Amino acid sequence: MNKPGKLYLLPVPVSEESGLEHIPAFNSGIVNSLKFFIAEDAKTARRFLKLCNYPVIANAEILLLNEHSKPGQMPDLLQPLLLGENVGLMSDAGCPGIADPGADVVKEAHKKGIEVVPLTGPSSIVLSIMASGFNGQNFAFVGYLPIEKPQKVKRIKELEQLAIKVSQAQFFIETPYRNEQLFETLLATLSPQTRFFIGMDITSKNQFLKSATIAEWKKMQKPLLNKVPVVFGIYK
Repeated sequence: MNKPGKLYLLPVPVSEESGLEHIPAFNSGIVNSLKFFIAEDAKTARRFLKLCNYPVIANAEILLLNEHSKPGQMPDLLQPLLLGENVGLMSDAGCPGIADPGADVVKEAHKKGIEVVPLTGPSSIVLSIMASGFNGQNFAFVGYLPIEKPQKVKRIKELEQLAIKVSQAQFFIETPYRNEQLFETLLATLSPQTRFFIGMDITSKNQFLKSATIAEWKKMQKPLLNKVPVVFGIYK
């Protein structure tokens, strides 16, 4: 029986324009040694392979894991690993397994006794936590908030109470075309003294990082958040 291969967790650029600026050179060597990859989107995966100067991109076998994947597909994704092949898992942006379906692959790899090897790279969520000035010893990333406004307002208030009562910073994201709507809802819902952070288009030339109270935000010029990736954060 073959010894299982290793599952490498491959960070990719958060912003396309940054290229490999935030990816360690060591990672490219690992990438170029692999034949099999698991990714959300084949086009995005090939773009990253090109950045890494992958020898023959047409020879890379890219297995897809996204919202269109079937529930029983996991054995197919793990098959190369069980046959002894090393496999690279990548996200569309940032680090696989963080706000990313790749976490399911990692979970199953552990169950099968497959070695998991995370590589260093950029994460907009981690970079936002670093840049916010919020509590770096007690924080939570809660993903997406509810879409419907009543439920969204209720959830915002819950997160604000957690920030106040247990000193836990709260971070979340939104679908880019709904960023401005969420921004307005946050300004209208949160208390004036609550601190609010925006990490927009992180690692790009248009990167915007700002932390201030809600009262201060209401006096500022509104940032242009439409259709760009944003991480939001609140704290006491």
